[in-house]
Amino acid sequence: MDPVHIIILIALGCAAGFINALAGGGSILTVPALIFLGLDGATANGSNRIAVIIQSFSAILSFRKEKLTAFRQSAWYGIFTLPGGIAGAILAVRISDATFKTILGILMILIVMTLFIPLHKRNDNKDHSGSWWIYPALFGVGFYGGFIQIGVGFLIMTTLYHMERLNLIYVNMHKVFLMLFFTLPAFLVFLFNGNIHWLYGLILSVGNATGAWWGAKVTVKGGEKIVRIVVAAAAVMMALKLFSVY
Repeated sequence: MDPVHIIILIALGCAAGFINALAGGGSILTVPALIFLGLDGATANGSNRIAVIIQSFSAILSFRKEKLTAFRQSAWYGIFTLPGGIAGAILAVRISDATFKTILGILMILIVMTLFIPLHKRNDNKDHSGSWWIYPALFGVGFYGGFIQIGVGFLIMTTLYHMERLNLIYVNMHKVFLMLFFTLPAFLVFLFNGNIHWLYGLILSVGNATGAWWGAKVTVKGGEKIVRIVVAAAAVMMALKLFSVY
């Protein structure tokens, strides 16, 4: 394998893992890179799931080292994303690629705007606030993440921030756990269909895991302010990319 390709994958993986731990949208860097290296779209999407799984493990361990975990509540959220993740990985999108990119770009802008809307009442705990609407919403998040993956971190953050009214630090803590939860069955769907390039996926994972480890630490140390800044920057960059501005 070309050493330049290894460097590219690790470097982009670091950036993607860092962005995903703090915000979301990192796959907008890694999936096109895998396609650029010669993989077809489905195999690039599937191989990227290896990096997402390993980056999620890395971020969870980093949050745990910072003594910020709520595994029982995260797992409870995850149970409701799991069916959606399976369904999303199996079903096919019926819209054109151009339409998809336009819709997703608009969605990213709307999502980042909602994160700057102040909440009337905050829940500064890690746990469930009592709204049962969160569960069908989590099914939808799982479906989207299982099928598309790109930008799902923003959807998780918006759902937990507004429906559970959680502090953004706790939102990110739950988010990395949820991404691991519903990505696992989606990965298996790609694996059973032969859409995995193990070498590229594992090399990419080295970068993703490193970036996610430090992204989790920055989340805890920097607080909500840094999370908002990174989310805004990542969402805008992703939207511009989807609109083919650069």
